[in-house]
Amino acid sequence: MLQQRTIKTLTRSVGVGLHSGQRVELTLRPAPPDAGIVFRRVDLPEPIDIPVTAAAVVDTRMASTIGAGGAKVHTVEHLMSACAGLGIDNLVIDITAEEVPILDGSSASFVYLLQSAGIELQDAPRRFIRVRQPVEVREGEGHQLKWARLDPWNGYKLRFEIDFAHPAVDSTGQCVEFDLGSGNYARDIARARTFGFTKDVEMLRASGLALGGGLDNAIVMDDYKVLNADGLRYDAEFARHKILDAMGDLYLVGHPLLAAYSAFRSGHALNNQLLRVLLERRDAWELVSFKNERDAPAGFARPVMAW
Repeated sequence: MLQQRTIKTLTRSVGVGLHSGQRVELTLRPAPPDAGIVFRRVDLPEPIDIPVTAAAVVDTRMASTIGAGGAKVHTVEHLMSACAGLGIDNLVIDITAEEVPILDGSSASFVYLLQSAGIELQDAPRRFIRVRQPVEVREGEGHQLKWARLDPWNGYKLRFEIDFAHPAVDSTGQCVEFDLGSGNYARDIARARTFGFTKDVEMLRASGLALGGGLDNAIVMDDYKVLNADGLRYDAEFARHKILDAMGDLYLVGHPLLAAYSAFRSGHALNNQLLRVLLERRDAWELVSFKNERDAPAGFARPVMAW
């Protein structure tokens, strides 16, 4: 049986929110089989649980925000991406503010936290959403066109194309494909950082966003170049970060996907819309598990890769 996974012991981290600038503490705790991933706002007079589902997404401006019972948690996609990349099914995430800490702007710190806690196999089958028919969402036309799509695929791969007319982005490549079956999430995707432009900073901060952002947790560019002294971590780091975001956004569906995801200029809003359309089309997917690990697609049955 291909088993569900949680962590062996609790682990903690402290940081600031990218948009709120608030100090926040995270405690990641093991959870029982079939519990799913649950964010718990422990700073409130009475703690409120926010289970991860596609329908729990209440805002997609600049990040993915989930909510329930009047409580919200912003910017969940990087932590969710790490859970997707390592195959974590069940987890309780205690959080002391309304935004997940940005840490270094990638998923690498979350991968480290999860792996340092240890991965525990559980006595319950891991369930997958297998896409059976193509599903696509589109927005805009011409130069404004954006789209995201899921196609049937015996495994999980993602292809993302960005379209930024900027010298630094042009020089690194604007399209990346990652296959979980042949790639390594921690090595190939997790270290890609979020990015932004100096020309947008004043506008964002006037709107109460990016208050915790800086060169230590984002790639920052002026009109011509990357301003970070240490440069880029990857070739095509910008497109790799969009795959990182997409893996986190898509894992909000509550189960790993068996599908090929492809997108052009997509973002949090379209990714969530894609999930909602998929779930509405009940003939387009099925829930499956694998009694024998050898029957599972590559990338899912292998042990979690260490750093």
